[in-house]
Amino acid sequence: MVERLYLRDLVSFKELELEFEQGLVVFSGPSGAGKSVLISAILSSFGYAAKGAAALCEVNLQKPSKLQSDAFVLEENLCIKTLKKEKLRYFIDGQSISKKALAEMFAPYIKYLTVRDQSGFDSASLIGMIDRSLSAKDKTFKKSLKEYKKRYANYRSKELQLEKIEEDEAKLAEKMEFAQYEIDKISLIDPKVGEEEKLLKVKQQLSHIDKVRDALSRASEIFHYESSVEEVYRLLDKDVTPFSEAMGQLRADFEESEMLADELEEIDVEEVLDRLSELMSLKSRYGSIEEALSYRDEKIKELEGYRHIAQDKSMLQSFLQIEFSELNIIASRLSQLRRKEAAVLEASLADYLSSLKLPPLYFDFYTEELGENGIDSVEVRLGASMMMDTLSGGEFNRVRLALMAATMPQERQAQGVLILDEIDANVSGDESIAIAEMIATLAKGYQIFAISHQPHLSAKATQHIVVEKESGVSRARVLDEEGRIAEICRIIAGENPTEQAVAFARKLRS
Repeated sequence: MVERLYLRDLVSFKELELEFEQGLVVFSGPSGAGKSVLISAILSSFGYAAKGAAALCEVNLQKPSKLQSDAFVLEENLCIKTLKKEKLRYFIDGQSISKKALAEMFAPYIKYLTVRDQSGFDSASLIGMIDRSLSAKDKTFKKSLKEYKKRYANYRSKELQLEKIEEDEAKLAEKMEFAQYEIDKISLIDPKVGEEEKLLKVKQQLSHIDKVRDALSRASEIFHYESSVEEVYRLLDKDVTPFSEAMGQLRADFEESEMLADELEEIDVEEVLDRLSELMSLKSRYGSIEEALSYRDEKIKELEGYRHIAQDKSMLQSFLQIEFSELNIIASRLSQLRRKEAAVLEASLADYLSSLKLPPLYFDFYTEELGENGIDSVEVRLGASMMMDTLSGGEFNRVRLALMAATMPQERQAQGVLILDEIDANVSGDESIAIAEMIATLAKGYQIFAISHQPHLSAKATQHIVVEKESGVSRARVLDEEGRIAEICRIIAGENPTEQAVAFARKLRS
């Protein structure tokens, strides 16, 4: 419930403060006085697009019982404030909030109906209304509906996965072929970490093999003098051991060099050069042998993943086939219950529509492919053939009011504030009376703000506020009983009401 409105510098309003009551709050007054401006200020406070904005606007309200927020700390008595300087900024209980977040937060609690708005009769909205009515009195239906929506969301997610696999399937063979090519290219070379360094050393040794053999041949002559040197050591009575050990090591080194030279002679130089060329090509492309091997391992995993896709596709197809059948069973049960509830709503709507001078309303069900709302598509018609898109704005909104009134007991928890912008404009006297009665009924569950130029709705108001303009400045004031009689007289007969108008105004208020 909105309890208070305070604003400064809004179009022709300099400053205004109003406190509101629960029930039906009607704004009336001469055309151009500023009634729509006030409605606009209230709407803007809840994130609706509105013409103009006040320099400061505050709306105080009781927090709806189910309103929760993870992003904001909300008190039981909320204050929504808008400030306009260079741009319009929004605050809730002193916390900055975006217009979008504010609108989303209050969308379930603030309803705005205007003659120009003919939304709410699409299939999804009608099914939602029937479902809410059913859920309020049938826990089994509510549970089944929740299960269906959860399972359908998962079904749709899996369906999208399958569509993606099938979309990529044409490219899959190409991707697998490329991955295998990359793996084979490295695996056929089969590089080893450190192999290049060893081959470079062999290459270097091969380039010196002839010089090594020539040097060994010439140096081997030293062994011809070994025994003579040892004889000198003995004659001099010196220890020959160090010389003998050095010659032994030299002989071993020469033998090892001879063996290496023999081994090198058996090596194919072209093979070494080709192998080095292969390793260098890998290094040139991947940076190092280690990186080449890492890339190959990644491609092996990637290829394994591609092979799993075919298996995933098969599993998804099996799941979707089974789930499709089970969802259709649940959807069929939901559809049967909806059709029964629609018949109940048709019966409860009959009196409301009759009072609004409208023929009976019927729900027409059509079976469609499985979707978020099951297998149902719903349209409404009036009488034998009047479809909603053929109705005038006034007829359309009378039907909408009747539906709201008929479903109000089931939707009591969802009710909040209902804002009506000249909902009874351009209607006959009888229609005006019926609309006023209907809105008064809705006011038992909603706090309603309505602009009206008709005496019947003004007479039904819980609180009547007149908006006036003098010297270009707009003002609004809450009327007492005599003030209400006077304002209703003005609505009936203009600025100079007759005795008959006064009598009629008092009769409406009695």
